[in-house]
Amino acid sequence: MLKKLFQSFRSPLRRFSPQRRTPEILTSRQHALPRAKLSRNAVNVVERLQQAGYEAYVVGGCVRDLLLEMTPKDFDVATSATPEQVRAEFRNARVIGRRFKLVHVHFGREIIEVATFRAQHLEEEDDAQHGARNESGRILRDNVYGSLEDDAQRRDFTINALYYDPSSERILDHTHGVHDIRNRLIRLIGDPELRYQEDPVRMLRAVRFAAKLDFEIERYSAEPIRRLAPLLRDIPSARLFDEVIKLFLGGRAERTFELLLEYDLFAPLFPASAAALAEDPDYAGDLIRQALINTDERIHQGKPVTPAFLFAALLWPALPARVKLLQDRGMPPIPAMHEAAHDIVWEQCQRTAIPKRFSIPMREIWDMQERLPRRHGRRADQLLESPRFRAGYDFLLLRESAGEETDGLGDWWTDYQEADEQGRRALIRSLSGKDDESSRKRRRGGRRKRPSGTGASAE
Repeated sequence: MLKKLFQSFRSPLRRFSPQRRTPEILTSRQHALPRAKLSRNAVNVVERLQQAGYEAYVVGGCVRDLLLEMTPKDFDVATSATPEQVRAEFRNARVIGRRFKLVHVHFGREIIEVATFRAQHLEEEDDAQHGARNESGRILRDNVYGSLEDDAQRRDFTINALYYDPSSERILDHTHGVHDIRNRLIRLIGDPELRYQEDPVRMLRAVRFAAKLDFEIERYSAEPIRRLAPLLRDIPSARLFDEVIKLFLGGRAERTFELLLEYDLFAPLFPASAAALAEDPDYAGDLIRQALINTDERIHQGKPVTPAFLFAALLWPALPARVKLLQDRGMPPIPAMHEAAHDIVWEQCQRTAIPKRFSIPMREIWDMQERLPRRHGRRADQLLESPRFRAGYDFLLLRESAGEETDGLGDWWTDYQEADEQGRRALIRSLSGKDDESSRKRRRGGRRKRPSGTGASAE
């Protein structure tokens, strides 16, 4: 009997809600969230779960975005049903995750993510015995289920803890999230230091939401961030890569970068680039900011963007110092460039696990910077036909916009692309005079001075 009672206390269905909180309930007359704007599939999931006797709500970012008159990226559902119970209700459902079990209900291309109400991990001894946290307090397992009130308190930010019932068209607000939306504040639920220790990625999420929504991080939620930023070093590199993509490919990359610098979060993500930024803030800052401005513009215009170009720009400022160090040790320029690039990419992958489908084209963009100055004979036409030419050319212009001296290389390639066949041959002939002058300088005993900041620009 005692054994069964003890096991019931350890059950994942236990509830931690000694003080019940009465939510603020907003009726359809008190909010501007139209049911018609919701995904029909999300409404279908909620209604079927409610008909089966469970509590269910549309929850989180989609509710927040609709209140802000923004288009939600996806729709999530929170319910009292366990993942297994949700799966039993939907033939098109699949349970995923171990650290945090979820159910994906598939409707063609749309996936409705369904999560069971969670409760906080309140007992430190229990967490230690069951491996729920590591030594720094980061949650490793989060499958302790609870009530709606528990679930609201364990969410990260107040603006993400809003529950919408499509049947009654009411919003349930346990954490004054609607108030913070109206005041444009990012506020962490609970003790900020403890919540960041539970999951340091919350610091990045605070920055991302502040940039995306043009909100301010509430001062108590902001205060511990600089001190706790080093905790990001303990986060798996694959997860940090996903977070970096969300940070910089959301259409507010420049603002995100400024906030990362403000809260000392950039260095844990890009240590080599942060060091280069400290060493030469004008050049490195200009290049990175211009790349992020270009990325934001392309996203707003509906044009494709690639993480390969983004990472090429974020990491390039770290390259010149590495190349110079290797050259000072006696390594020739081009091998020095290749080895330095390899080392920087390898080191970065230890922080953010860049997949090869991005790291390889990133290296090719860098390699193109060595090839673009080689324009004699048929080389110019061959480079123009390369699948990486456009990205390499755009990157060259980016370097020039940051103040690098390339002896007019960007203008030459711009003219070459726009010229007809006769004009292209004339452009190639015009290089002879420059090359003769360079040869005379080398015969006089001088190696041609390389453009500042370019690493090892091949001649």
